[in-house]
Amino acid sequence: MSDLCAPTFAGLTARLGFSCDEMGGLVSFRNPLNLENWTLPLLEITVITGAILALVYAVVRWRRHGDPTNLVLWFGAIAYLLIIEPPLYFPAQFGIGAYVDTMFAHNVFTVDFLWGRLPLYIIAIYPMMATVAYEIVRTLGVFRRRGVLIGAICVGFVHHAFYEIFDHIGPQLRWWEWTLDHPMNQPFFESVPLPSVVVFAALWPMSLAFCVQLFVGRHVDTGTNFTGVQVLWRTVVVGVLASIGTAVLPLPATVLGKLTDSTDIGGVVYTLELVAVSAVAIPVLVSQWRSTRQTGASYANPLILGYAAVYLAVMTLLWATALPAYFGATDGVTAQGDPVGSLWYSLLCLVVAALSIAACRSVASREATTPEPLLANG
Repeated sequence: MSDLCAPTFAGLTARLGFSCDEMGGLVSFRNPLNLENWTLPLLEITVITGAILALVYAVVRWRRHGDPTNLVLWFGAIAYLLIIEPPLYFPAQFGIGAYVDTMFAHNVFTVDFLWGRLPLYIIAIYPMMATVAYEIVRTLGVFRRRGVLIGAICVGFVHHAFYEIFDHIGPQLRWWEWTLDHPMNQPFFESVPLPSVVVFAALWPMSLAFCVQLFVGRHVDTGTNFTGVQVLWRTVVVGVLASIGTAVLPLPATVLGKLTDSTDIGGVVYTLELVAVSAVAIPVLVSQWRSTRQTGASYANPLILGYAAVYLAVMTLLWATALPAYFGATDGVTAQGDPVGSLWYSLLCLVVAALSIAACRSVASREATTPEPLLANG
């Protein structure tokens, strides 16, 4: 195990309160009552439950309606995770240690994989949050009316809102620890690297949604039926291409940052990319809500919308309990030594996420929601 404990990773785990040499093996289990604090098991339960609900919905929808879109989305997100995450956990073992050091470390949770690098809830959060964002956009009819690219941009925007509420509170509650001086984490937006705010919150789900809709969703909308083999290879292709897209989309910020040797300039370009996503998505989502409110939605997913509301309620509770330490922080660090995120930005994202759910509920017509309690027509 010692050969897996790179100095940077060992330092991160020490700051989180445990030893890198006691991480376990491929899979490890812990008593949820003995974790760092009570927020960790609550986070696990919330996220894993959402992923399970999304998977159940995906399977049943394919069986009852012949629509594998959600299933490809779910497993495509897992494929993306398996391509992207392991090299970040073990850069030396993947032969990139000379170029990429450890960027972050997760705290230990009830169930962990890969010597404590990969908590089960992190595996779950990829398909859970991708499903929530995708279903909100699909309910508003964006893909049908505006096409694959615009729909994918809207998914990235909605995903960003839901994700950043989580992203900005994680370090304060010791869910993970960032490497502060890592060049790929620069610049920081409070306690969160700006590349994470843009790439992992907006661009990767945008890339995933584009590939899912391109290879599956748009064909389902025209009545195409897929065999199991066709669904399988499309899922693999979606995962691979979404990973490539995540490398391509941030290239303007990456290249300009390298050419100018300035993380600040890279940060400005990252911000401009996020502004561009928002500038496209906001008017489209508002316009679609207005038009769909008149006609009623042809597709609705009350199960996932209900879960999304629960997720927001849990995140609001966690933020509320963290506020005393947040307001007592000095220079962005609490009395316990934990960095704080941006409260105002998290509140803005919470408003956007809540409005997205409310918009979907307001457009769901009786015809779209009454035939089945779990599934909707579409």
